[in-house]
Amino acid sequence: MTIMKSEFLSRSAEEKVLPVTLADIKRAAARIFGRVTRTPLIYSGSLSERTGQPVHLKLETRQPIGAFKLRGAMNAILSLDDAARKRGLVTASTGNHGRAVAYAARELGVPATICMSSLVPVNKVEAIRALGAEIRIIGISQDDAQVEAERLTESRGLTPIPPFDDADVVAGQGTIGLEIVEDLPDFATVLVPLSGGGLAGGVAVAIKALKPQARVIGISMERGAAMHAAIAAGKPVAIREEETLADSLGGGIGLSNHVTFTLCRDLLDDIVLLTEDEIAEGIRHAARQEDMTVEGAGAVGIAAILANKIAVSGPAALIISGGNIDPALHQRILAEAAT
Repeated sequence: MTIMKSEFLSRSAEEKVLPVTLADIKRAAARIFGRVTRTPLIYSGSLSERTGQPVHLKLETRQPIGAFKLRGAMNAILSLDDAARKRGLVTASTGNHGRAVAYAARELGVPATICMSSLVPVNKVEAIRALGAEIRIIGISQDDAQVEAERLTESRGLTPIPPFDDADVVAGQGTIGLEIVEDLPDFATVLVPLSGGGLAGGVAVAIKALKPQARVIGISMERGAAMHAAIAAGKPVAIREEETLADSLGGGIGLSNHVTFTLCRDLLDDIVLLTEDEIAEGIRHAARQEDMTVEGAGAVGIAAILANKIAVSGPAALIISGGNIDPALHQRILAEAAT
């Protein structure tokens, strides 16, 4: 199932008044320089052979926390004044953003509280705990966790670091787009995991500003794809969060979304949804053909190609957004294909 560009606004990127700009992303790149990893973009022989086009993988698995989220969290936290940081930070997360906030908070010497739902995998919860953050498990959805984060903001005066719907977070994620343009100047397509839209929106701002003719395609799962549902409805809508192998892509986008809905609606060329079996096949391919341990959300670009849901024309870059999959789950997925 896809949403095609013809259903989006037809104005060019230059004509849109966007909540995040290329200048914001360039400032973010300067701000986080030396605090996050400039990740490699590597050639995939297996996917290139399959598509007949050069395919490259942008390895955000190489970040210190194993996922891209460090870029946005670090930029947002560094953008705060000292008083706001010292009050302590709070966020809601499906796992990787919480780990990013906890890591950045530890690096900067400030306290952090991470609110998560019971759907967050145990391995991600324990990784956050190991970084010294206070953890609160609330409810059965990211929306429940967000309510708790907002309560703590009010009751304890903590400073919120939103997981995606924040201009500084989006600008930090958009630095990935700058790096893709620098490392693969002739690319024609970027495949980006799509959840709340912080990653997809930020990357799309950078790509469309620097290479307007390139396609930016968001990839999500069929189970609870919040941004897809919002764009189809023409406004943010409530969705039921479901268990999925792409757990990092779960959760709503917020009914009062201020930033990412506009960016994804106006800048994404297409949205592709995947079944759980297709996501599992992407995880297996990453392990067997690319020698990578990749979580479900990070494997969706690979999965979309394997499922023939993407027609790659010209060089392509796939953002491998994270590798923080539970080891036992990873082994089960690999074993399933062998039976």
